[in-house]
Amino acid sequence: MTAVLDTSRTGFDRDVFEQFLADRDEPEWITRMRRTAYDTYEQLLQKELDPEEFKRVDLRIFRAADFRPLGRADGATDIRTLLADETEFCGHVRQVDGHAVAADGTARLAEQGVLFGPLKQMLAEHRDLLEPRFMTQAVRPDADRFAAWHAAFWTDGVVLYVPRGVTVELPLHSLIAHAADGVADFGHTLIVLEDDAQATLLEETASAAAETAGLHTGCVELIVGKNARLRYVQLQNWNRNTWHFAHQAGQVDAGGSLQWTVVGLGSRLSHIHQDVRLCGPAASAEVNGVTFADGRQKISYYTRQHHQAQGTHSDLLYKEVLKDQARVIWRGMIRVDEAAQQTDGYQRCDALMLSADARCDSIPGLEIEADDVRCTHGATTGRVDEEQIFYAQSRGIGQNEAMHMIVEGFFRQVYDRIPVEVVRDTLSRSVQARLGIRPPTA
Repeated sequence: MTAVLDTSRTGFDRDVFEQFLADRDEPEWITRMRRTAYDTYEQLLQKELDPEEFKRVDLRIFRAADFRPLGRADGATDIRTLLADETEFCGHVRQVDGHAVAADGTARLAEQGVLFGPLKQMLAEHRDLLEPRFMTQAVRPDADRFAAWHAAFWTDGVVLYVPRGVTVELPLHSLIAHAADGVADFGHTLIVLEDDAQATLLEETASAAAETAGLHTGCVELIVGKNARLRYVQLQNWNRNTWHFAHQAGQVDAGGSLQWTVVGLGSRLSHIHQDVRLCGPAASAEVNGVTFADGRQKISYYTRQHHQAQGTHSDLLYKEVLKDQARVIWRGMIRVDEAAQQTDGYQRCDALMLSADARCDSIPGLEIEADDVRCTHGATTGRVDEEQIFYAQSRGIGQNEAMHMIVEGFFRQVYDRIPVEVVRDTLSRSVQARLGIRPPTA
């Protein structure tokens, strides 16, 4: 079954679009971009979604008409998050209901030539610098209907631009949050590191309340220059009434390095399209995925590691734990162009099932046009060994604590690849909470 949906279910009609434009105060060139993207969106609505990507993602109960963008953020702005207060950051940007509500530390960063702030403001003030990179390289509006929908309706977001040779020593923090009920948020993250630059951005999503319904149709663009080094973490922690769709792409130039960590904890349904493109010789990328799904959650990933140049290296490791009736889908692909000789590509997805009703579909794949490469892939799915639980209980360890030890051991391989200590600690506490164990006090 292909995922062809009627217009009322997959987006907003032109009347909603015109009202959205009327509520915006933006330069004319941005409005033109939006109108072009909406025309593309209407055209793509007449085409099927890629069946290989979407045939396992049941969108029949999703109704876009239940959500609308807000003209301004009028909900709570003091939203509890997992990362914000756990370590020292040199800058924060907070977005609530599709609008930036705070930006701290930007003046200090500007002294180094670094731009860090809300997308709407940055595009207006630095058009010459950002327009050539905004939805023109990493993600294009014609990728599919979700990308075009986002390009027409992006609400706000965050920009991180680091000029040539500059190192941002401390990590930066970005929050995307929902406070109002029925909000449609189209947040966008654009990161550009010029040649020889270095930076770390920790980004998280959160909901102010468990009962509010929300939609996030997001986009992430990571552009890494020659010999530059970017560490990017996105921790998705929406409530169970939020729909989460996103196009995320990174492109790495010669000698550059991208370390990308994706965490899936929340949402009702998530679908992430994640591309990594290694565009220059000796470019490298390490992609880490951590997912914990329970209840009736469904979390889906479609990943691609695209080797376009000689001597490039990619390494993807996803670890997934499922409880109850949760379902996780991972479809991975390594593509090697003819010019990408001496490529080294690896992908692996491991799933641990904590219940008989959970389900995981892991589907790795290779498309290789070069003849001097090393590309490998693998996937495993297994249940918790009851003998291990019994062994731990026979030595005075409770069942929940024993389960936590097993889950922590399962995640350890990917934890060890994450260099940011606060992220590792936060993930460990979150897993404890999901297993019904009170997190240890400081």
